[in-house]
Amino acid sequence: MQRVLITRPEPGASQTAVRVAALGLEPVVAPVLTIEPSHIDAPKSVAATLLTSANAIAACPARLYELPAYAVGSATARRAMEAGFAQVRDAGADAAALADLVAASADPAAGTLFLPCALGQATALAATLRTRGFRVVRRVAYRAAPVAALTGPALAGLRDGSLDFALVFSSETARHFVSLIQAAGLSDSVRNIDAVSISNRAAVALSALPWRRIHVAEKPNQDSMLVLLQ
Repeated sequence: MQRVLITRPEPGASQTAVRVAALGLEPVVAPVLTIEPSHIDAPKSVAATLLTSANAIAACPARLYELPAYAVGSATARRAMEAGFAQVRDAGADAAALADLVAASADPAAGTLFLPCALGQATALAATLRTRGFRVVRRVAYRAAPVAALTGPALAGLRDGSLDFALVFSSETARHFVSLIQAAGLSDSVRNIDAVSISNRAAVALSALPWRRIHVAEKPNQDSMLVLLQ
């Protein structure tokens, strides 16, 4: 059975593991980042919430749940609805598609767009929407903290050559994953592993190591990544 290393943070890692197992593959869960939610306050005049990552949902005040929310993709949309958001629209692709969806369906005069995100993230989305007449308020909703070392199962899989794929869901994950492998002295161990990257940007970070191949998902979402395992 082929083995797939899953590097994304929890709770997403365990959810991906279920999907990987359903494909008849063996998941090896090894997050290289941990998500630390922040306490944030949203402006009083919020018209809608913009969700570029499911990791931001936990920090959203409950009073936003009855207002419209726009999600970057289906996984984030699903998590938002599970959390209690009642009106969720799915952009189905990336931040550019999210901006287009908001511009086509929201009224700039209706109020502020609230954008909870990680530190330094979603700046381009906010800038794009501002040029289209929207008021956007960004707040740091979570921090992605790097782990100190790879998990035991991940290290064992690298050392014994039993891993076939590694799933990488962000450029930040890619950079830290590479650094952990290098720190462990295992750079050559990836020569027989296919890296599956969510984006070209993450793939660039991964290219510091000699992977057998680096695949880039057609769309920046989990479904497109999992297709590359089949």
